[in-house]
Amino acid sequence: MDLQTYEEKYKTNTALDKQKSLEKSMANAHTTGENMSKLSTELSYYSTLATKITQVQKALSDWKQANELMQDTDMVELAKIEIAKNEEIVKKLTEEIVKIQTDREFADEDDDKSVIVEIRAGAGGDEAALFGAKLFRMYKAYATSKNWTISIVNENLTEGGGYKEVIAQINGKGAYKALKYESGVHRVQRVPVTESAGRIHTSTASVAILPEAKNIDIEIRQEDINLEVMRASGAGGQCVNKTDSAVRITHIPTGIVVSCQETKYQAQNKEKAMNLLRTRLYEKNKSDQAAQRSDMRVSQIGTAMRAEKIRTYNFPQNRVTDHRIKKSWHNLENILSGDIQEVLDEVRDGIQLKILEETQNV
Repeated sequence: MDLQTYEEKYKTNTALDKQKSLEKSMANAHTTGENMSKLSTELSYYSTLATKITQVQKALSDWKQANELMQDTDMVELAKIEIAKNEEIVKKLTEEIVKIQTDREFADEDDDKSVIVEIRAGAGGDEAALFGAKLFRMYKAYATSKNWTISIVNENLTEGGGYKEVIAQINGKGAYKALKYESGVHRVQRVPVTESAGRIHTSTASVAILPEAKNIDIEIRQEDINLEVMRASGAGGQCVNKTDSAVRITHIPTGIVVSCQETKYQAQNKEKAMNLLRTRLYEKNKSDQAAQRSDMRVSQIGTAMRAEKIRTYNFPQNRVTDHRIKKSWHNLENILSGDIQEVLDEVRDGIQLKILEETQNV
């Protein structure tokens, strides 16, 4: 953008007016009964925004003065330096303002929650199951790097060590905000170990990231569930097929079925299964509410978080490509080892910016 465009964009500072209004409301909150916590959050946002816009306006003023100095032949070189410096300041502050506005626009009440991660092998047989296991290890390593805890709720292992399905709980503040755009179909392209002709195979695995629901979020009536206990099945071990520790719960009104056989204690498995059921019901309620709303942005956020074929992991080219933001990274092994923060950040920013642009142009 040129100087004139920036000047038009930042002609007024409405955030400053809003800041002053909120300061008055805060001062009178004890008599008006307004929510202090909400006012404080709003004030923090508008104060930060107003400060950034004031800084932009100052830089634009300096930029304009430097332009005028260009008429003085003795000051041309100094003017050029000042113009370049202030142009850079304006660009940087504009990016910061967009980031502040975007973070507020896409704030989600579930962002601080822990998550349930569900990974299921798709097309590709055993190779898809092995890829599912790789994805699980990637998220597990990332969770560990964030000092979050991860525990398996349910798993279905193949003889080759892959996962037909694995459901895990990641406990950590902000886990949902970090991982929510990972939901969708992930695709791998590589030469399987069993491939003698060296042909590249394509396999898929689906990932679902659900915000973990607590009792306060979802109430489940006892009469609405059917609880079944059974003997655990699996690869063996002293408790497998010897005790009725495995649990399967059916939610009668919705038909949702969850299972857990990860521990040798029935009570612990029941608790994990109930937690998974609450999370599934919470996600269903959120989806139903979003479908009833006419807000295009809410609809597009939901679509972005459930997109088909969101990412490809190409081993021969050492490349990971996210198809939603059309960006690639060439450090595949590091990414699969859990070094995914850069990917998560760029995907989130790219998706949110795209949605903002699309909805603002409607």
